[in-house]
Amino acid sequence: MGNVGIRAPRNGSAITVIELDTSWLSACLDLDQRCLRGLWNEEQWRRELEEPQRLCLGLIEGERLLGLACGWLVVDELHITAVAVDPDRRRCGLGRSLLDALLQRARMEGARHATLEVASDNTAAVGLYDSHGFQIAGRRPNYYRDGRDALIQWCRLTPTG
Repeated sequence: MGNVGIRAPRNGSAITVIELDTSWLSACLDLDQRCLRGLWNEEQWRRELEEPQRLCLGLIEGERLLGLACGWLVVDELHITAVAVDPDRRRCGLGRSLLDALLQRARMEGARHATLEVASDNTAAVGLYDSHGFQIAGRRPNYYRDGRDALIQWCRLTPTG
């Protein structure tokens, strides 16, 4: 994929989209704890970063991981497994840039559809996915450990967006 530079709206510093590997394991675990309530343990993150059918992109500023987006490629479908942005850097377009990069990479790999689950009460994430053409296809009651429901969302990936 190569690294893609973007400008951070907050302070104008360079932020780069990179492919994450196991050298970023500790940073992924830390961001997971701060953003996703400990979605995965160390072994699960290691698999996410190592297995070739999985895409894992990160937004970095210098050596700091600001955000990540991961997904599994299954035939022509991307199953988005995690999207997270550092709580101190939210609401300035980083999540949108990260999701754009993940969907573009999936298209390059032949994905024609994308799906995900998102907490039904996560209005910011639901809005982000809606702006990318995701539509609600169903609900998974009590999907998360804390009892929250998940919305199942799907999107057709067109060649240009």
